[in-house]
Amino acid sequence: MIGFFRFLLKYRHKLVDRTMFYLSMVCAIMTLAHIGYITDKQLAETSEDTVIGMFYFLFILGTLRTVAAILAERKINVSHISGLVLLVYFLLISVSRLTGWVYFAKMEWLYLGIALVFLSELSRNSLFFDNFYFNPTILFVISFLALILLGTVLLMLPRTTLLAPLSFVDALFMATSAVCITGLTVTDISTNFSVFGQSVIMLLIQIGGLGIMTFTGFFGYFFSGGFSYKNQLMFGEILGENKLNSVISTLLTIIFITLFFELIGGVFIFFSLDAALFKSVGDRIFFSAFHAISSFCNAGFTILPDDIGHDIYRFNHGFQMIIACSFILGGLGFGTVYNFYTFLKQKAKQVVYRLFLRRPYIHKPRAFTFNTRFILFCNAIVLVVATLSYYILEQRHTLAEESSVIGDWVTSFFMANSARSAGFDNVNINFVATPVLIMMVTLMWMGASPGSTGGGVKITTVALAIMNIIALARGKESIEIYKRRIAVESVNKAFAIIVLSVLTITLSFVLMNFTDPQQEMKALLFEVVSAYSTCGLSLGITPSLSATGKIIVAVTMFVGRVGTLTLLVAFIKNTRNKSYIYPTEKILF
Repeated sequence: MIGFFRFLLKYRHKLVDRTMFYLSMVCAIMTLAHIGYITDKQLAETSEDTVIGMFYFLFILGTLRTVAAILAERKINVSHISGLVLLVYFLLISVSRLTGWVYFAKMEWLYLGIALVFLSELSRNSLFFDNFYFNPTILFVISFLALILLGTVLLMLPRTTLLAPLSFVDALFMATSAVCITGLTVTDISTNFSVFGQSVIMLLIQIGGLGIMTFTGFFGYFFSGGFSYKNQLMFGEILGENKLNSVISTLLTIIFITLFFELIGGVFIFFSLDAALFKSVGDRIFFSAFHAISSFCNAGFTILPDDIGHDIYRFNHGFQMIIACSFILGGLGFGTVYNFYTFLKQKAKQVVYRLFLRRPYIHKPRAFTFNTRFILFCNAIVLVVATLSYYILEQRHTLAEESSVIGDWVTSFFMANSARSAGFDNVNINFVATPVLIMMVTLMWMGASPGSTGGGVKITTVALAIMNIIALARGKESIEIYKRRIAVESVNKAFAIIVLSVLTITLSFVLMNFTDPQQEMKALLFEVVSAYSTCGLSLGITPSLSATGKIIVAVTMFVGRVGTLTLLVAFIKNTRNKSYIYPTEKILF
């Protein structure tokens, strides 16, 4: 028997993996139909029994394959770890259902188990592209499109909504907004969406915020036990990592940072809430998890009827500060946040060495990289200027509702930074002063930091453009900061991004004036800039847009999330190298 398993898993492992993949896919589809489609009570009971049977069926098959693989190879390698983890999970759920342990006996844990098996099999079979070539940039674009289409299908399921089901256009809009972490909505997800629908939105935000290829690479590495050389090249280009030996560590770091800070944010949000407002601890945990993910990913989605400006949460300044700190961290970029993590880790080691080990600690000479220092400098300037401007200009408008100085500063800090990319609002934007509205449009267009979950043209892009203008005015040939000279390529790319953003916003704005002439031009411009910068703030016209207008906004969100320059590079990049250089000429200005 062991010899047969050794032969099957060594020489026919692809057949075994493919069989398990198709079986898990059928189980996942059936589970999805049970959760989101079947509304008849008697049929739902039958489908529930079917899902339970499929859960145990996958449990038995997965156990047999994992045990057989370990016996056949006579050792436990990386690819077996995921199977053992799933085995422990299945055992926990099975024992809980048999012994009557109520919490882990819930059907939601069965759904999660089936989803994990399908995800693991999908990772083994189709997440590695060794047999065919894909331009990584095109693959990046296609992955977002595929995720949007999948989200559209899920949001159109009958049990996604409680009141009126979503049309194709509305479902496409909502899926695009969630995947592109924008926050614009055509319906109130707090009242019209079921828990299943809200969970779909939360999952789309999480995957879209990190990038589908990041999740693909992570689960592919975890479930398959390694990366091929070709995979490392592809993911290296997608992640912007030049060193192949750092691709896996970069991938795992991004996942770790995101989940770690979302967990910390969720815990703080949980304890900032009034327990009396929730029916159960589970509802309170879901609320905390949803807003922790939405805030760190700068998505702007909330399951409160009137956003953060809801009557109960309008003056919960602790809750608002946690949300604000979360989306500011998410907007700094993974590299910057990781640099903070390494800096704090280094300081902690230094304290341990001095107090406990009684010997000197050899630390790195540069705690913060050049990019981290530059990003923090730019963010600090915008944060302070925007907060002060909002505080001064809104004293007679939205801040008039506040009864304390602390409330004024918290609201100013929250709104000034939310306008950059997060999309949350704790005041009615229709009542802000016109100068503040203009400031918000500017902040939305500027956006967050590069490599972050935020959108916009990125704050460093605007900073480079301004510094280049100053350098030209002073007669300098290059930009210099922190005793470093900025590469010409970076300056050229910054101006290209700015020009392309203005062209895209202008085109979308003109088209919106044709499709929705009944709307105010101010509201349309605000909507388009918010969509392109994936911010999510709106003057309230999103639900009343025409079907064509919604499609235009959805396309604008997608282009803003992926990047206009990225799309151009993906489809018109010329890879031929020239062995000659033309003579240089100067253009008159």
